[in-house]
Amino acid sequence: MSGSASAAIPDSPLARMHPIAKIVGICSLGLSTIAWPDFTLGLLFILVLFLAAATAHEFKPFAKIMLGFGIPVTIMLLFIQGCYSPKNTKTILDLDFARMGLEGSLYAAKIVVTLMVFLGSFYLTTKTTYMGRLVAALSQVGVPSKVGYLILASLNVVPQMQRRITVIEQSQHSRGLETSGNIISRARAFIPLLGPVVLSSLTDSQERGMTLETRGFGIKGIRQTSYIKVQWRRTDTLFTACATLLFLLVLAGSIMSGMGIVPLGIQWGGRA
Repeated sequence: MSGSASAAIPDSPLARMHPIAKIVGICSLGLSTIAWPDFTLGLLFILVLFLAAATAHEFKPFAKIMLGFGIPVTIMLLFIQGCYSPKNTKTILDLDFARMGLEGSLYAAKIVVTLMVFLGSFYLTTKTTYMGRLVAALSQVGVPSKVGYLILASLNVVPQMQRRITVIEQSQHSRGLETSGNIISRARAFIPLLGPVVLSSLTDSQERGMTLETRGFGIKGIRQTSYIKVQWRRTDTLFTACATLLFLLVLAGSIMSGMGIVPLGIQWGGRA
């Protein structure tokens, strides 16, 4: 089984990429954003992630989650760090009850873009990677099968719960239970929903454990085979090399900038 390995994942260059190469990309982008002196490189990475989401046919949900997370977090951190950071020495905005400082605002912007780079890259990885391919790729690099199963189960627990809740809600609605309306009506419908969801989840976990046991999942000294075959391509090698080189260059530039050899950070109010 090759390609995206799932009909639910649209075919794209990002979906065909090896999962390990995507993990390297997440680490490279996130760590490079942290190492860079200011938030400008993170903004560039966010733009690249939006372009990658467009090529992967995930632009609308990607934009929704990025804006839904980025806007409130930005407002909150700008208010906290910008107004009350002890690093503030230069005022950029007087709010009467508080003064927003330059240094705290820049620090807040750095935190926001770092979080959004990690969030965006991880979101695209999960949305363009069939979880079976991820586990098979981890097994190829020597990760124990039990660890791979734990990762697969952890990533699938939320989608499975959402599907189960949807089915139970539809079943309750077909039996005349009101599941919409005001907050009180929704709360009344949500409480009876908890029992079937929890019980079905426990039953599903027990059945899955029994299935794994009957198939010899816990046998020691035996390497389990995988139905899904994940191929490492030249494009994966090129992407991994470029991502690693990018991080090394950013790290070297940040160190030289900190030592005053090469000024990389944009001058903000006379300070880098």
